[in-house]
Amino acid sequence: MKTSGIHHVAIICSDYERSKKFYVEILGFSVIKETFRAHRNSYKLDLRVGKNDQIELFSFPHPPQRVNSPEACGLRHLAFKVDDIDQAVLDLKSQGVEVENIRLDEITGKRFTFFKDPDSLPLEIYEC
Repeated sequence: MKTSGIHHVAIICSDYERSKKFYVEILGFSVIKETFRAHRNSYKLDLRVGKNDQIELFSFPHPPQRVNSPEACGLRHLAFKVDDIDQAVLDLKSQGVEVENIRLDEITGKRFTFFKDPDSLPLEIYEC
């Protein structure tokens, strides 16, 4: 099998309006399409992250809680590329988002840090 990239990442949230506001207003992702699926009592929000990147934000009634250990099997975190990490941190903090201290990747020499979405999903910004 040969792939040409990642099409999308899917996230299930516990509070659709709160998460929509976070991803659209705070992180600045643009809405591609918003769909309410009545038969599932669920929203699906397609978001444009970068030129070719998408996030599908889903809401479902009463989703189970996420395993909170960062070292548990499964998706560890989602990382976004930024050109200026200092400005990105300032932007996040100005919106009330708690951000960890900036660290240095020992392997690449690039700077990165972590923050969380409204459901405590760990998100990373990585300076490229």
